[in-house]
Amino acid sequence: MATPRRLNLKAEIIPRPKVSALVKPIVRVWVDSGVFHLDSAFDYAVPEEFSHLVAVGVRVQVPFNGREVEAIVLERLDETKVTGAIKTITKILSPHPVATSTSLELITLASQHWGAHPFDILRSAIPPRVAAVDKTFVNVSQDEFKAPASQGIYAFIAFEPFESPPEQVVRHIQKALAHGSVLLIAPDEGDIDAIVKSAARVGIPFLRLDSSLPRAIRYQNYLKAMAAQKVLVIGARGAVFTPIADLKTIIVYKESSHDHYEIRTPAWNVKDVVKLRKGLENLDVYFTGYTPSLDLSLQIENKQLEYVAQNHRLSVKAFSSEDGTLLPGKIFTPIRKALARGPVLFLVPRKGYGNALLCAHCKNLAMCACGSRLVVVSKGAAPSCTTCLSTYPDWKCSWCQRDKQYVAARGIERASEEISRAFTGLPIILSFGDVIKGSVESKPSIVLSTPGAVPRVNGGYGAVVILEGLKFFAHPDLRAQERARELFFETAAMINAKGEVLLSIDEAHPIVASLIRWSPGAMIRRELAERGEIPLPPYVRSAVITSPTPEATTLFSGLEKAIESQRLPSTVRVFGPHDAGKGLSKIVLYSQGMDSKALVDFLHELQRRRSIAKKELLGIKVDPYSL
Repeated sequence: MATPRRLNLKAEIIPRPKVSALVKPIVRVWVDSGVFHLDSAFDYAVPEEFSHLVAVGVRVQVPFNGREVEAIVLERLDETKVTGAIKTITKILSPHPVATSTSLELITLASQHWGAHPFDILRSAIPPRVAAVDKTFVNVSQDEFKAPASQGIYAFIAFEPFESPPEQVVRHIQKALAHGSVLLIAPDEGDIDAIVKSAARVGIPFLRLDSSLPRAIRYQNYLKAMAAQKVLVIGARGAVFTPIADLKTIIVYKESSHDHYEIRTPAWNVKDVVKLRKGLENLDVYFTGYTPSLDLSLQIENKQLEYVAQNHRLSVKAFSSEDGTLLPGKIFTPIRKALARGPVLFLVPRKGYGNALLCAHCKNLAMCACGSRLVVVSKGAAPSCTTCLSTYPDWKCSWCQRDKQYVAARGIERASEEISRAFTGLPIILSFGDVIKGSVESKPSIVLSTPGAVPRVNGGYGAVVILEGLKFFAHPDLRAQERARELFFETAAMINAKGEVLLSIDEAHPIVASLIRWSPGAMIRRELAERGEIPLPPYVRSAVITSPTPEATTLFSGLEKAIESQRLPSTVRVFGPHDAGKGLSKIVLYSQGMDSKALVDFLHELQRRRSIAKKELLGIKVDPYSL
């Protein structure tokens, strides 16, 4: 018979009930629930032990739907309107406020403007916390700082030729810093690096906020920026929400860049956030670039935005290529003259070698058996398919059965071969793809580059040659003209004071006269007039809905019925569904004037109801960069 074991008494620890705070015992928070329809604020009790730490903008942990989640404090209250028991905050995640009442109000307005959950905006606005920084960082009181009065500036400042944009924008920063801190939003890491270098050269104090920094440094700089005084805070698009104690001026650098648009849903953009923030904080706002986007151009035409530009006159020549040659015959003489003085830049539309293959005899487009086009990836290489990568070493035209190839849609590598044969004995420098040159020496050379990879040269280029000019305007989306204008002006600005701009384009094209006068006004007014007749953005707000293809037709019918039943305004127009690839379809909607808010509210409610029904959420982007 087994000997019975001794009984061990298990001690049960009963948690001591938490005493609610004596002053303002209720806190209202946004909860990071991960559920779209739970986007309102919730009330919780504040324990007395946490009362001295719980303030607006502090991250806390709360019980929600059976689990512990993060929340951010919106306000402290004396009482709640919620009936029944109220749950209690369980933990202070960070003692440092990461938002102010004003910045939280800005996030609220942004979430309403784009029909989003507040935490979808908040994740972009506030960097992730780092525990090591929380332990060592010392809060600085903001009570002594007061935001200075605004001068009421709301302007677009056009860049001038012959000088780099970072140097130009730094002069504006120096003037603005005399009155308070400056927040500058730049498109990408390269632009931020260039401005930081120029700012450091003249001794401007700055705090950098972008994803290129280690997480700890970025978070620490964010906390420092909240109490900054007369400092430049520079970052990418997410930094536009950063609360700064004595903020006086916001500068948006290269405002027409697509990088100022959030890629993910809800696709908010810097321009509209700045406009919302100006209304809240009464700031001075400068947009900069070579040419304004159509969104800002409409505001300039309506006298809502001031346009500031200096008068310049450039030497511009246009040469049309009627026989399809890369370099028109008459362009050789001015290029040779410029090469005698220094480097010459050639801007090429595409990277690669030959991005299309034709039959040299009948000009039939070479296609693969899978239906995709054939390309030539390098000199002497066999044609290959862009999709299935099949190669055709013995290719023949499917129409005339001849094998002589004509490489069309030249890439930069093919262009370098043709240019090197035309201008022998000179070094050729390529900048594209993964091989991007930051700068080149100021000596005779040929520099070939694709858009966005142009190297700088001290003193400017002797000539800038833009090849196959019409290709830059030929993209199918609505922003093509806008991008091409900015690119032509930006590239032309790199010449020196005696340099020339040489365009491979018909001389009747309006870009030629615009560059000579250094004014894009005529081109912009023409495009605005065309947009206004239809109408298209920026005269209307747009929304793009992405859904699984089997559901798209039903969704389209539902939207049309909503218009018929007046749940949506009659001015809303619905287009689609169109194939978006990967088993998805998209529907595009346009709305005008005050009806735009009704459309956004409708889409937000549609998303909430799908969330409640536990259906897959739609991809909804309001006013995206591209449709």
